[in-house]
Amino acid sequence: MSLYRLYRLSRRLSVCVATLLCGAALAAPAPWWLWESVTSGNKVCAQTPLGPGWRKLLGPYRDARCEKPFRTR
Repeated sequence: MSLYRLYRLSRRLSVCVATLLCGAALAAPAPWWLWESVTSGNKVCAQTPLGPGWRKLLGPYRDARCEKPFRTR
């Protein structure tokens, strides 16, 4: 492999890595939701669904205590 081809390959690779890192840096965190148990009425703050026995009650929120509302634009 010639030096020129090696240089071009390393340059392409560095551009690809930089593009991926920039995309990851701009990603926003997932919102939190207040979930309520269908059977017992317990309330839990979580980012993902807890299962079939839970329903989404309120949200979205910015924090894990479900106190700070998430501003939507």
